[in-house]
Amino acid sequence: MPEPIRTSRRLGIAVWAVLCTAGLAATAALNASPAPDPQPEKSVSAECAERIQDIEKQLAKAEQEGKGDAVLVFSRIQVGTEDDCSDELRDHFRGDQ
Repeated sequence: MPEPIRTSRRLGIAVWAVLCTAGLAATAALNASPAPDPQPEKSVSAECAERIQDIEKQLAKAEQEGKGDAVLVFSRIQVGTEDDCSDELRDHFRGDQ
C-alpha cells in the first residue's frame, strides 16, 4: 500500500519554501528600490504669502499673550477675487511645506 501522506507532505513543504523564497526576494527588491521623488514645491502667490505671513504674526502675538491654547478664527471675505488661498493655507498650516 503506497504512502501518499509523505509525498503530499514533501510537496507542501516544497511549495511553502518556494513561496517564502519568493516573498523574501520581493521584499528585498522593494527595499532596494529608490524612494519616490518628492512632490515639487507649489509656488504661492504674493497675495497668499502675505495672508500666511499675517496669520503667522497673529499666532505669534497670541502665543506671547499666553493664548497659545486658544482657538483663533480668521475671516476674510473678498468678493470678486479668483484666489482665495484656501489650498495654500491648508497646506501651510498642516505642515506640508
